[in-house]
Amino acid sequence: MKSPAYPIPDRLNVFLVLLVSVTAIGLLWLASHTNSWIATLIVCIVFSYAMLTNYALLHDATHDTLRSTTRANYWCGLITGIWFPVPFSMIHYTHRSHHRFNRTDTEMFDCYYPTDNRWLKSIQWYSILLGLFWPLIPIGALFIAITPSRLRSKLLSKADPARGLAYLATIPSDVVTRIRIEVVLIAIVFSALAWGFNLRLLPVLLCYACFSFNWSTRQYITHAFSDRDVINGAFNLRHNHLMDWILLHGQWDLNHHRHPEVSWYYLPRLTDSKDASKSYFGQYFRQWRGPMPVTTPAPEPLADDN
Repeated sequence: MKSPAYPIPDRLNVFLVLLVSVTAIGLLWLASHTNSWIATLIVCIVFSYAMLTNYALLHDATHDTLRSTTRANYWCGLITGIWFPVPFSMIHYTHRSHHRFNRTDTEMFDCYYPTDNRWLKSIQWYSILLGLFWPLIPIGALFIAITPSRLRSKLLSKADPARGLAYLATIPSDVVTRIRIEVVLIAIVFSALAWGFNLRLLPVLLCYACFSFNWSTRQYITHAFSDRDVINGAFNLRHNHLMDWILLHGQWDLNHHRHPEVSWYYLPRLTDSKDASKSYFGQYFRQWRGPMPVTTPAPEPLADDN
C-alpha cells in the first residue's frame, strides 16, 4: 500500500525513466562506434552506472511506488525492465520473496554454519561479487517463457521458496503470458536497436558485463553481516552525494525494508542521518574478506500476503 504521507514524485520518475532510456541507447551506440577498446571500456563503465539508476527505478516499480497509478507503474516498470533486461511482470511477481525471507538461512550468503562446506559457501559468495548473479535473471526469464507450466512445476516443485523459484513453479498463467509477451518485446527492442543503430555484439556484451559486475557486487552490500532479522536485517550506508543520486538513495536499505511502501525519494528522511553511520566503502571492501561464521539463529520468514 502506498503511503499518503509520501506522495510518489511522478514527474521526476518519468523524467528519470526517459533519461536512463535515452542514455542507455546512446551509450550502446557509442560503445559500438568507438575506435579503440579503451574508449569502449570507458563507455561500458559509464553504462554500468547508468544501469544502476535504471535498476533503482525498476526496483521501485516492483513495489508499485514508481508511479501513482497501477497502469502507469506497469509501463514505466516495463521500460526499465527492457534495459536490465528482465520482464517486469516476472520481477514484480518474485521480488517479494526477498522481503519475506531476508536474513533467513536460505538468503544468508555471507555466513556459514559449522556443518556447511566453507569452500562451497565461499565460491557462492565470490560468484555473487564477481558478477555471476545478474546473468541468472535473464536466463530465468527465458526459462519461464519457453517452458510449459506442467514441466516448469515438475522441475521446480522442490525448489526453495526463499530463492523465488517456488513462486516460479506456481506462477499464475496470466503472469506467464505477460512474461512471454515482454520477453518478445525485449527481443524486438534490441533487434531494432541493433539494426537501426548498427550496434555491434561484442561492445554490447561488454557493456552488460560491466553492468553485471557493478550491479551484482552491490546487491548484498546493505545486507551482508547485518542483524538476522527479516525487517531490520539491513543497513543504511553513508555514501557520497553523487553515488547517492546514482543509486537513488538505494544505500538507505534499512529504511526501505522498514517502509517498502515509500518511494526512493523519501528514504533518507525516514530516520535521522546518524542511522547511516556505516561507510558504504568500508562495507563494500568488507565483503571481499569472505563469509563469516553464524553467531545468531535464523529469523522466521514473513507470511505471504499475496
